[in-house]
Amino acid sequence: MATMTEVGHRVMAVVSRSPGCDLEEVMKQCADLTWNQVFLEVDRLSRDGYVALRLEQRGRYSVRPAERVVRPS
Repeated sequence: MATMTEVGHRVMAVVSRSPGCDLEEVMKQCADLTWNQVFLEVDRLSRDGYVALRLEQRGRYSVRPAERVVRPS
C-alpha cells in the first residue's frame, strides 16, 4: 500500500472541501506548489483509487474523492 505524501494530503484536503472541483482550482489552493507537483500527485492519487477524474470538456477535468478506495495489490 502506498503511503500518502505531504502533497497528497494537501490535494486530498482541497478535493474533500470542494468535491468535483476542477484541476485548476486544486492548483489555486496549492499555489506554492508547481503545476507538475500537483498534476503528478493527482495522477498518483487517481491510480491508487483515492480520487476520481472526470473529463468535463476538452482540457478540463474535475477531481472528486473516489467513492470507494481501491488499494493496489
